[in-house]
Amino acid sequence: MEPQSIPEPLASFWKAVNAHDEHGFLDAFTEDGWVDDWGRKFTGREEIKAWSDKEFIGARGTLDIERTIEQDGQVTVIGEWTSNYANGHSKFTFDLAGSKLASMRIREG
Repeated sequence: MEPQSIPEPLASFWKAVNAHDEHGFLDAFTEDGWVDDWGRKFTGREEIKAWSDKEFIGARGTLDIERTIEQDGQVTVIGEWTSNYANGHSKFTFDLAGSKLASMRIREG
C-alpha cells in the first residue's frame, strides 16, 4: 500500500516501525498512550518500550500493509506482520489524539 493512502500520524508511525526506529515508534504515542497486545496492556513509555524491546521494534518487525479502515474515530491497519518474535496476518486498531497515538490494539487480522 502506498504511504500516501495511510492517514497521518499512522504513515509516519509505520515508517518508523518498518525502519526499526525505536525513538520514532515511542515518540508517536501520547505520554499516557497504551498498547494492548492480545489482551496484555502496556501503558506509558517505559512499559511500551519494555514490551517493544522484545516483541516489536527489538524483534525487527515489519508490516506489509494491505488496507486501512477509518470508522468511529478509530483507524484500523491490516496486513502481514513479520518479525523474529511472531508472524502472521494482523489487525492494528488505533485511537488518535491529534498528531499522536493514544492507543494501539493488536489482534489477529
